[in-house]
Amino acid sequence: MSVVISPSILNCDFGHLADELAKISNADYTHVDIMDNHFVPNLALGLPLAEAAVKYSPAPVDAHLMIENPDHWAPIYAELGCASVTFHAEAAQAPVRLARELHKMGVRASLALRPATPIEPCVDILKEFDQILIMTVEPGFGGQSFLDSMLPKIERTRTAIRNAGLDVWIQVDGGISQATIERAAQAGANNFVAGSAVFAADDAYAEVETLRQMALAHTH
Repeated sequence: MSVVISPSILNCDFGHLADELAKISNADYTHVDIMDNHFVPNLALGLPLAEAAVKYSPAPVDAHLMIENPDHWAPIYAELGCASVTFHAEAAQAPVRLARELHKMGVRASLALRPATPIEPCVDILKEFDQILIMTVEPGFGGQSFLDSMLPKIERTRTAIRNAGLDVWIQVDGGISQATIERAAQAGANNFVAGSAVFAADDAYAEVETLRQMALAHTH
């Protein structure tokens, strides 16, 4: 299973976005968090910043929509040029229809689950998605501590994917760092969103490589 490192730009210097993105030129994806102050208690980024990320990022852009009405907005982010669009199970009215619409547009479709949302109701529709994002913090703010209580949920999700014979990625987002990435990889995650850990590092490029090697050593 491939290991994917997706630095979140939520913690970068937006005044020098192109330079910040150049620091993570070895990343597999650039993770862009979109928040509407309704679905989550924070307001961050949006269409103009996502468009700038698509323009300047050396890696494809993965948009994480922590917003209401993703059925309307997700295709718009796909039109902007995002290579992967993640929307929340708790917010989407018709997640399967939306995933199929994104696939028709040629982008990856990802379903996100908040910590309290179980994977079990989604097991029968796993095949509709390229990725399941298991939030390892409550969505809304960067810099939170990793919730170890999500490890069993990651394990159950990986088991369900294997039992169905699918090639679906499991992404984890929240508190991912050198201190936590190995546990997440052992549980079955393969796509790791790291924000503070990367952009607060003295060398963001080197940090991406370190995280990748640590995850590779514990992926099975």
